[in-house]
Amino acid sequence: MAQGRRDELLQKAYDYVRANGMSEMSLRPLAAAVGSSPRVLLFLFGSKDGLIRALLSRARADELAMLDGELPAGAGAAGLAVWEWLAAPANASLLRLWVEAYARSLGATDGPWAGFAAETVADWLEVLARAQPAGERDSPAGLAHRTAVLAVLRGALLDVLATGDVERTTAAVRLALSSC
Repeated sequence: MAQGRRDELLQKAYDYVRANGMSEMSLRPLAAAVGSSPRVLLFLFGSKDGLIRALLSRARADELAMLDGELPAGAGAAGLAVWEWLAAPANASLLRLWVEAYARSLGATDGPWAGFAAETVADWLEVLARAQPAGERDSPAGLAHRTAVLAVLRGALLDVLATGDVERTTAAVRLALSSC
């Protein structure tokens, strides 16, 4: 029974933070929005930090599930395919949440945010690695290539979330990745 209620409240809380952000999240308004109480949330997730960790884990899982498919061969071509997903307006709320969590994680050495940024870098590098031939994937040059593609995508994502200018940013991504 508790697991079902936990899953239900996690989904509702996830929907809430996608719409409202998470860094200044307070348990009372969140509990009211999801039809629960702060006590129930604390019981089911152990602490506010436990709830935040569960929400961050859910966001990472959703992000990776959306990208779990066949990508074109080569890190540059894969980067362009990933960019199409990143630039889609339907994914903006998930990606704003990702940016918020990523920024909050930088420099965090403990607590629920610790390690989130580094873990997502590893996630994204793995997504891009799947598109590389084995010989390239397993080389220092292959890692550098993926890292460069990731840096372009991350920078462009920040820009498109800030400005909403998908056309200009997409042109820049295509230009930057055309030589990859």
